[in-house]
Amino acid sequence: MTKPAYVDQKSALQKRLKRIEGQVRGLERMVDEDEYCINILVQISATTRALQAVAMNLLDDHLSHCVSEALAKGGPSADAKVKEAQEAIRRLVRS
Repeated sequence: MTKPAYVDQKSALQKRLKRIEGQVRGLERMVDEDEYCINILVQISATTRALQAVAMNLLDDHLSHCVSEALAKGGPSADAKVKEAQEAIRRLVRS
């Protein structure tokens, strides 16, 4: 198995995910403390955008590394990588 495209940015990705984890804990705390609904919704929106940014970064890396390498080699694995990327994009768009 080849190494993931994001491996060179792994540390930055982990830091972003830790910040998002903190945002989610903050949301739980807001609910525990009976914060105003709109304030919670604003934070949910910010957390969602942060996750979407991570997803887009991973998708960009996947397309430029994994998919482009498969396309250069050609054959059934290229078709499989393109289909896999299409499905990932569909899932992201639906979320």
